[in-house]
Amino acid sequence: MTTPPSHAEPISQTVASPLPNAWQWARRHLFPSPGHTVLSLITLAFLLWFVPTALDWLIFSATFIGESQADCTGGGACWLPISQRIEMFVYGFYPDTQEWRVNVAFALAAGLFPLLYAKRLDRRWILAYLAALPFVMWWLLKGGAGLPEVSSTKFAGILVTVFLGVVGMVFALPLGILLALGRRSSKPIIKMLCVLYIELIRSVPVITLLFMASLMVQLFLPPGVFIDILLRVLAVLILFTAAYMAETIRGGLQGIPKGQYEAAKALGFSYWKTMGMIILPQVLRNTIPPLLTQFIGLFKETTLVMIVGVLDIVGIAMSTTAAPEWLGLEHEVYLFLAMFFFVICFALSRYARHLEKQLERSRS
Repeated sequence: MTTPPSHAEPISQTVASPLPNAWQWARRHLFPSPGHTVLSLITLAFLLWFVPTALDWLIFSATFIGESQADCTGGGACWLPISQRIEMFVYGFYPDTQEWRVNVAFALAAGLFPLLYAKRLDRRWILAYLAALPFVMWWLLKGGAGLPEVSSTKFAGILVTVFLGVVGMVFALPLGILLALGRRSSKPIIKMLCVLYIELIRSVPVITLLFMASLMVQLFLPPGVFIDILLRVLAVLILFTAAYMAETIRGGLQGIPKGQYEAAKALGFSYWKTMGMIILPQVLRNTIPPLLTQFIGLFKETTLVMIVGVLDIVGIAMSTTAAPEWLGLEHEVYLFLAMFFFVICFALSRYARHLEKQLERSRS
């Protein structure tokens, strides 16, 4: 009986050899030293105690169906303030017969994520989608041009939060780019105006600007001219975020070697062609993490509009906790808020990480 060739043994060993298993990973990351081992064991013990208790309170012993607080007899969380007022949380005071328009607007906003992850889709189509999205959302929600008009005073809840967040993100970035370019301009007047604007906005709390937009702007307008309060607070969020983005982008511009500007000028490129085709693509790619962090900050800052009378999801939550029939259930309401913002911000942070990995792969 012949023996198999000698080269067959290493092949079988290579196929059979497993990747580093879970124990090897845990030993390397959780138990590399006695001190780390103690901390890891304490953390694991805490999780083994906390996770089952939390899940029991949140889900297994919780009450999801009922009419009033008296129905919450399970010993766990009482989610009736959310389930009974879920339409208020999502649509605010929007007319029931027109809620499909809000759903379409939400779908268009959610459609950004698959588009941003698409690799084969032309970037020009994505930019066109981004440019049209704010106007289409405003038309859907506000009405006109074939749709019944709805007063913005009926906008509330998640509707307001998503609208302000998405539209603010879309407009803040191009404005921040223009401000960064203006601050580095060789024309003294443009540079001075951009510097004054950026430093003034960055030195004033956003809540002060919101109060000015809601109370003072209307005083300077001619009689009979009225700007929607929702648009005023949206403008404040855009202008405030753009000032911070301008500084981030300016830092990226300073990191580009001067030789690239000189090479573009030698090739006969105009200023805007140089920026659009050579400089800005590199700057935006290098500043992805801080820009997306500012987008997340903008989304969370939309909660401040409640102070000037625009009821976002936080405003609806506070009105719910103040209702006599739901007194004592503040923990459940605010936990629902935390989960909502966590899902949105976590999705944005994961997309930021996705872009960082792509950047690292392209550099290697």
